[in-house]
Amino acid sequence: MQLRLRRFQLTKAVPLAISRGTTAAVEHLLVSLEHDGLTGIGETGGFETGHRHYDTDAVAAELEAVAPQLALLAPQPLQALEPLLAALSPPARCGLDLALHDWWGKRLNQPLHRLWGLDPGACVATSVTLGLGTPEAVLARLERWWLQLPATRIKLKLGSPAGIAHDLALLEGVASALEQRRQQTGSACELQVDANGGWDLATAQAMLEPLERAGVVLLEQPLAPLLDPQLDTAGFAALHGLCPLPLVADESCWQLADLLRLAPHVDGINIKLLKSGGLSEALLLAQTARRLGLGVMVGCYSDGALLNGAAAQLLPLVTWPDLDSHLNLVDDPFKGLPVEGDVLIPPAGPGLGIDLGIAMGQPSC
Repeated sequence: MQLRLRRFQLTKAVPLAISRGTTAAVEHLLVSLEHDGLTGIGETGGFETGHRHYDTDAVAAELEAVAPQLALLAPQPLQALEPLLAALSPPARCGLDLALHDWWGKRLNQPLHRLWGLDPGACVATSVTLGLGTPEAVLARLERWWLQLPATRIKLKLGSPAGIAHDLALLEGVASALEQRRQQTGSACELQVDANGGWDLATAQAMLEPLERAGVVLLEQPLAPLLDPQLDTAGFAALHGLCPLPLVADESCWQLADLLRLAPHVDGINIKLLKSGGLSEALLLAQTARRLGLGVMVGCYSDGALLNGAAAQLLPLVTWPDLDSHLNLVDDPFKGLPVEGDVLIPPAGPGLGIDLGIAMGQPSC
């Protein structure tokens, strides 16, 4: 296989603020694997979760370092490549894993969801995200989303550095706006809350009653993720018995071992391909979580339609889709991820089903 990397920018139409800071633009990598007349593509880049950080330059260096090994290998069987992939960081592994799956699907001329036996008719609405800000700015962002698509699932970011009073003001304002829309249209909207680890245990406990009163349907990652697995699990265990709504782990859940330790203390997990290292682990996580009776969310960072299109192959298994980042980009170079109303549909083309819509610069390797 011949590996090629190209860098590209992704710029948000509306910058997104969460408990850890604000993102307006990112640099990502297009990962291409060429073999036997076919090219598989993947997308990856740096990201941070508060307790872990990956830099795009470091990810590119990892991939460039394995290019000579890849040149001696074929893209199938995927199992034969597992030792090489296992040695990489999650985002480096993700880029290769997606490109390999794309190549495999193209070789078989089938989309991945069909090869996995999944039903694209089982997909449900994706949420759209409201970042932190003044109540006026957050409500304006909600109206902007509604001008773009008929969103029925709203994810509100809380865990504001300004404190619990600001969180309560945002919660009240958004819940009131959703009720007004219900009265005007006759259609109810679902409200989710994601604190991105911005609360301590006492604050999370204090927020439970207001969240329930506002009709919030799930609470995602209220407590900061911790590198020590036992301490991280203990935080969810302390909150789970008190929480009147489904409790979902995001930044704390990366791989199967995390799912198994958290499963007794959560009601769902958020799978992101950059965290899991691609589709191989993500599919395992989704199927295992469902078997354990947990809800499944599939989410994103500041990702383009290639990463989200790859994640969309899993949507028939997903309770709470959260793949809206590409809908908030002004320069997404990819195309092929269909949306019907507010429901994303797994691309029907072979492999990941996503195409490059614009030309990119010269590859770095």
